[in-house]
Amino acid sequence: MIKRRALALAALLPPAAAMAQGQDRTLTIGAGAPVTTIDPHFHNVGPNNALVMHIFDRLVERDGHARPHPSLATSWRPVSDTEWEFKLREGVTWHDGKPFTADDVVFTFSRVPNVPNSPGGFGGFLRAISRTEVKDAHTLRLHTRQPHPLLPLDLASVAIISRHAGEGMATEDYNSGRAAIGTGPYRLVSYRSGDRVELQRNDTYWGEREPWARVNYRMILNDAGRTAALLAGDVDLIEQIPTSDLARLRREPRLLVTEIASLRTVYMAPDYSRDGGTPLITDNAGAPLPVNPFKDVRVRRALSMAINRDALVERVMEGASVATAQWLPEGAFGYNADVRPQGFDPEGARRLLAEAGYPEGFRLTVHTPNDRWPNDARLTQAVAQMWTRIGVRVQVEASPWTAFVPRRARVEYAMQIGAWGSSTGEASNYLANVVATHDRQRLTGANNNARYSNAEFDQLTARASATMDDTARNELWQQITARYAEEMPMIQLVQLTNTWALRRGLRHEPRMDERTVAMGVRPER
Repeated sequence: MIKRRALALAALLPPAAAMAQGQDRTLTIGAGAPVTTIDPHFHNVGPNNALVMHIFDRLVERDGHARPHPSLATSWRPVSDTEWEFKLREGVTWHDGKPFTADDVVFTFSRVPNVPNSPGGFGGFLRAISRTEVKDAHTLRLHTRQPHPLLPLDLASVAIISRHAGEGMATEDYNSGRAAIGTGPYRLVSYRSGDRVELQRNDTYWGEREPWARVNYRMILNDAGRTAALLAGDVDLIEQIPTSDLARLRREPRLLVTEIASLRTVYMAPDYSRDGGTPLITDNAGAPLPVNPFKDVRVRRALSMAINRDALVERVMEGASVATAQWLPEGAFGYNADVRPQGFDPEGARRLLAEAGYPEGFRLTVHTPNDRWPNDARLTQAVAQMWTRIGVRVQVEASPWTAFVPRRARVEYAMQIGAWGSSTGEASNYLANVVATHDRQRLTGANNNARYSNAEFDQLTARASATMDDTARNELWQQITARYAEEMPMIQLVQLTNTWALRRGLRHEPRMDERTVAMGVRPER
């Protein structure tokens, strides 16, 4: 919380002096999901990525609307269809004072695909690069296997680490702070897993000087607890406002609410890793089914038809989302306006299940976190009730995110709720990471926890990603979106709206990628 004494003193000072006094302020953020590591390459999930942005920079950065702009790279240009030149920023130093050079980028690229035990990493963002060539200390040539116009956008997801601090270091060394030496606007002071992260301003930062001398990043996973902390003045800003509290917080004169359309889609993810039975999918007598029903598109369509998405938006999300059949918000690059959510038709769903060989339905265990995405467990319970009405009797098992993730990484779930924020703001991000075949050699499907695999989608994604003309590439993405809606590898539910609440006296830039960062919060002038 901003110190009251500093606020009182600032009121007595002239504007310039007050602004200088503001340089000693502390910002406290109430985060709605846990940060599970400081290692910027271990797990590609929103909370980790948001925190890492404070400590590490990327070659290319994105603003709140997912538009790219220079960061550690000051410029980039295609030299040919398969070669890009990146000019690196000169005069940048790491937190320990050593200079940033092209060799650090080379080291970063070599580490990203090879982080041990990563439950879903960042290798997919480097999948197009065949060779990294150092022209001089501040010039890189990146060679790609085929034309790849999305390379600058991809690199906006890869945090750059230093060779001298990171060589031979493991994830635990980043968590301890030993290897967490970045070029970002803040330095790591301490990390307490499941509790908080403390940051200190980097006064040698190459960019704009931050107004916050310290940032306390508190993990308040309970929705009511987060709202209560803001109302009590214990934190300055909270994310993931509980939908039940939105109207109340908007009426509170001491607070402001900011919001923006989200790049995050929420879906149900069936398991495709098994051909045979599993104890998590049984007949009504409790015997495992002989075959995996989710490999039959008729079953997936029946489950989709049984979902009343308008009810999910109105009753569960209380208006803070929109029903969807795709993975991007309207207006995003690749969004297909002709693809609409499947209509609610429980009778049709029963007929389709019977046609697929399940006239009496079956029993299913569905897994969900209960502290990661807005209303994650409530959405899962609502979908479970809708499926039960068509004969698919569902048992829901909810767990904290930190317990949910390791089992998801081991592909233990028969059906799970999932969510993905396409941080690049265009279609390829979700396709390459969530839908593409899980292949460590090709660096695709790093977050394909359902193990869906479709050669047609892989080929179409590769073709569109290699199309240099924007108009032609957008048309291909729209074709893939239409095909996705027919095949239904994931059963889309809603597209979220991102919301924050903060105390008056602050300005906040909401982000479509839902990340809560101190760099987007400023005191009112």
